Amino acid sequence: MTTAVLPMFPLEMVAYPGELLSLHIFEERYQQLLKDCEEGNITFGIPTYINNTLSYGTEMRVVEVVKRYPSGAADIICRGERVFKLVDFYNTLGERLYAGGEVVFQISKNDASLQIKEEFVSLLTIFYNLLDVKTPEVAIQAVSAFRFAHKMGLNIEQQYELLQISSEMDCFVYLIAHLQAAIPTLKSVNRTKELIKLNGHFKNFDPLDFKDYRLE
Repeated sequence: MTTAVLPMFPLEMVAYPGELLSLHIFEERYQQLLKDCEEGNITFGIPTYINNTLSYGTEMRVVEVVKRYPSGAADIICRGERVFKLVDFYNTLGERLYAGGEVVFQISKNDASLQIKEEFVSLLTIFYNLLDVKTPEVAIQAVSAFRFAHKMGLNIEQQYELLQISSEMDCFVYLIAHLQAAIPTLKSVNRTKELIKLNGHFKNFDPLDFKDYRLE
């Protein structure tokens, strides 16, 4: 098993490969990390801090420094690259102020079929329509399982479970199951909202014909 050592920036969130993430860097140790990333063209890791543990995370690359402040703080944009599993964690990386970790990168399988991508996009469109949110235009063949993971109502535990799935096919299966569970709930909520709107209004009921009836 080949391992690598990465600077670490633990956060209580999940970052995904392909995702663009905006960060405000203000602590001295992370100002140092940013400087090292820029000067050495190195990547760093964002391991998810969850339930007092660190295990899985995503390798990140700085793609733009949007703004620098006189204090040394900065607003940056970074992009997720690969999922990793921590083998070891160091509170400081050598003489650096920031943390580090030994990692093994997860081997991802691009095995999703066109059929499952179509099913996912179809359910996602229904989900967004129920929320009255416009569905972004996507090329179905190129759609990524991680692209909408932060925009589907997944809690952090679910987002973290998704991060650990190496098969893209299984990622879509996971997301489809979530949408299939969420859509009926949203429909029920929308019906309730409509009933609440009607409360106090005059209702126009269809007349009933009582010629054919029986008492029970």
